[in-house]
Amino acid sequence: MTQLEYDNIFEAITDDPIEAADLTLRSDLVNTLVAIFKERGWKNADIGTALDIPQSRVSELVRGKIAVLSVQKLFGYLAVLGYRFKPSLDGNHHVVCRVEEKQEEAA
Repeated sequence: MTQLEYDNIFEAITDDPIEAADLTLRSDLVNTLVAIFKERGWKNADIGTALDIPQSRVSELVRGKIAVLSVQKLFGYLAVLGYRFKPSLDGNHHVVCRVEEKQEEAA
């Protein structure tokens, strides 16, 4: 029996590298958002209030239902919480992506 190994679980469910990358990004964004919620000690009701979304959507978000969550929507949630997604190129020519808190602008 042949054993297949994948570095990315989403490569196992699709042959399309663009789709696998999209699924991976959505999964990473959901995990980041959930980590923020936990760090803040938020319950589902707190999340719904902060993001102005119904409890059904909160449930999908915290349960990692990436099939119903777009990258655009997930980036929007990060922005509402005061974060931004910041890709850059490091000195070794690797793309590095960070989620950073937005800096308050001086008045």
